[in-house]
Amino acid sequence: MAGDGTLDTVSKWLLVIGGLNWGLTGVGGFIKSDLNIVHMVLKSIPMLENLVYVLVGAAAVLSLVGMFKK
Repeated sequence: MAGDGTLDTVSKWLLVIGGLNWGLTGVGGFIKSDLNIVHMVLKSIPMLENLVYVLVGAAAVLSLVGMFKK
């Protein structure tokens, strides 16, 4: 990601959250448990849960674009 602005900082945190969530979801699959933290926290608000997933995806795209700008 280019620069050290607020958008970059938020994107980095979203990528960390997304990566940890994917990792826990994968581990949960092996032990037959649902370890999707985003779903656990926001399951009563599906639209907000989906928004988190979209924001994590947007952060990944922003990171990808930043890698090719260098």
